[in-house]
Amino acid sequence: MTDTPDAAAASAPDTAIAALSFEAAMGELETIVRRLESGDVSLEESVALYERGHALRRHCEARLAAAQARIEQVSLGADGRPTGTTPFGEG
Repeated sequence: MTDTPDAAAASAPDTAIAALSFEAAMGELETIVRRLESGDVSLEESVALYERGHALRRHCEARLAAAQARIEQVSLGADGRPTGTTPFGEG
């Protein structure tokens, strides 16, 4: 088995994942899924890709949760004017 750039990325430490934007992590995850679905990778590489994909999925979920926590819902008074904000999901 020869090392490919994707194989090297699959074995990169999770600290590299932490630096990825949501979009970059999702793009890499989609690439991993396509490669695994193709069946053109060795068992060893499949396991490494799966592990990397799992870490990317966790990273994306954490990014989404953080974004959701930052979203605020504007509360309007009876007159239609803003009266304040509440965290997403509490209104």
